[in-house]
Amino acid sequence: MTDADSTTDTTQPASDDAVERRLGRRLREREETLAVAESLTGGLVGSLLTDVPGSSDYFDRSVVAYSNDAKLDCLGVTRESLDDHGAVSAPVAREMARGVRDDAEATWGVSTTGIAGPSGGTDEKPVGLVFVGVAYAAPWGTGDSFVHAERRVFDGDRWTVKRESARWALRTLDAALD
Repeated sequence: MTDADSTTDTTQPASDDAVERRLGRRLREREETLAVAESLTGGLVGSLLTDVPGSSDYFDRSVVAYSNDAKLDCLGVTRESLDDHGAVSAPVAREMARGVRDDAEATWGVSTTGIAGPSGGTDEKPVGLVFVGVAYAAPWGTGDSFVHAERRVFDGDRWTVKRESARWALRTLDAALD
């Protein structure tokens, strides 16, 4: 990736224009909160968010729900969605985002689920396949709440897929704030 949001070293502090800083400024200005449900990224989204000083103003939690049982127990993903679509699917990404948003009573919920590899892929669901879910809780009675999921396939090794997925999740939320 060549945009300003991508970095090759997540051990360095975020630059002022990094997506996690920009997102933090926007959430703080809007007085909105965020909770994250992570599967394939294993906590990287939460780590990027907490790299920003003052992130406790808007960031509530990151739930790492790697197994199907954890998705059921911690996020309220339905057994039917897991059986019918598999853990790596748009319906599960939507349920993960909605579940973490509602459990945290946050304004926004974001989720990541996918196949980081090097094995586990199929023709239908290749290694590098990722779904990001975004759920918004609008003020009661407005009818403006929503949840959606986006699909993408990343090239690269396991670390690259995880890193790019975490940054893409933040960029997806940043775009949803518009």
